[in-house]
Amino acid sequence: MSDWVIRLIDSTGYAGVFLLMLLETVFPPIPSEVIMPVAGLRAANGPMTLGGVVASGTAGAMAGNLFWYVVARAIGVGRLKRFIERRGRWLALDWCDVEKVERLFGRFGSWVVFAGRMLPTARTMISVPAGFLRMHLARFFLWSAFGTAVWSGALALAGYGLGLQFGRVEEIVGPVSSAIIALIVLGYAWRQVTWDRRLAKRAGGRADTRP
Repeated sequence: MSDWVIRLIDSTGYAGVFLLMLLETVFPPIPSEVIMPVAGLRAANGPMTLGGVVASGTAGAMAGNLFWYVVARAIGVGRLKRFIERRGRWLALDWCDVEKVERLFGRFGSWVVFAGRMLPTARTMISVPAGFLRMHLARFFLWSAFGTAVWSGALALAGYGLGLQFGRVEEIVGPVSSAIIALIVLGYAWRQVTWDRRLAKRAGGRADTRP
């Protein structure tokens, strides 16, 4: 996989880094844990600069982040609520979950977006609730760009520093990404198993509070 990334970056330079990070954010065929260390390596050994690599990688990822934000915002909370009421089990979400996320974004939205940009798998997903909940675009862009630049810069710097041993970056970060994905899958499975019981409990709780 890394050989193909190297060839593309060598032939297209910063444009290749931008394109790869855009694709990784919109539909992740290659993880950034491979792209940015490779780009950092080529910056150490080739005509590109480390700053240019970080800038182009961040720009590509931000283009993908804005894509998902705009899509979610265009769909809107109203359509989301109707979908969840009918098909929420597919997403393992009910409306109470959405309200919890809304409260979280209301209090810590900027920090949630910033931290999410540095977490494997969550980097793309965090744009969706931000769009649905109509987080202010300038605030979303600022904190997304900040977090994305930190993540991209750290990976590129690791590749730049490790030189030909850049594969060690993927060896370290790859298992973390796999662990997070495994936790997401297990969490989804658990919510499916406990779905009916949880809804019944919430319905009972609402009934107890009625006069």
